Amino acid sequence: ETAWKVTTGNSVKVAILDTGIDQAHPDLSSKIDLQQDFTGSGSVNDFYGHGTHVSGIVAAITDNSAGVAGICPTCRLLNGKVLNNSGSGAYSWIANGIIWATTNGAKVINLSLGGSSPSKTLEKAVKLAWNNGSVIVAAAGNCGCQAKIYPAGYSNVIAVSATNNRDKKASFSSYGAKWVDVAAPGENIFSTFPNHPYKINKSLGYDFGSGTSMATPMTSAVAALIWSTPYGTSASQVRTQLESTADKIAGTGTYWSAGRVNAANAVAAP
Repeated sequence: ETAWKVTTGNSVKVAILDTGIDQAHPDLSSKIDLQQDFTGSGSVNDFYGHGTHVSGIVAAITDNSAGVAGICPTCRLLNGKVLNNSGSGAYSWIANGIIWATTNGAKVINLSLGGSSPSKTLEKAVKLAWNNGSVIVAAAGNCGCQAKIYPAGYSNVIAVSATNNRDKKASFSSYGAKWVDVAAPGENIFSTFPNHPYKINKSLGYDFGSGTSMATPMTSAVAALIWSTPYGTSASQVRTQLESTADKIAGTGTYWSAGRVNAANAVAAP
């Protein structure tokens, strides 16, 4: 709320590259500017549940007496469906989604996904996005280990671990200061879920979710807030501001390099 005294996002575009977004969710449907299916499923809608949950963390409408408020409540969303209705996908789908998001003006690209093997196709797309001014944020993974996953493992991506409500590393979160950049809350996060049946099969509308998949949109939303301030001059400047203002909580330098993101610090006047 302290950050919102400075900015609520000013229509910065955030691409959610995931399982789609519920087309009829009252907290999200009006926030979507553009969408495309890269999976061949024939729909941009979310029948898995993951993408809708991620989207609400970023940009659910605020002050509407319903559900939750996104961290960047006046951000706009680009819905790139790169994971199918079973929650899986190909690196080529993700790469195509990254290129699409960049081409259509996404200042932040959220990738709450990952695979254990590197991919030249994926790395090339990440480099293109970064070189064209997009900040890419990706989940570090949920193995509770130091194994690197991709795209989080690429240098042009902000890799995110998850913390709990005691500001400690979540037990499930992957970690490693040599490749993970920041941490953000990712355990028992209340956010939007589809209002129709979906595979994760939690409550309709809203429920809790845990994972570095939730910590990633926390971080993406803060990056989007930075873009809407005078610090938002370039992708590298936004990344520097995000990481340099993170709180150096216990685990910084061991589990992640910069600290746990702090929205208020990130947008505060110098």
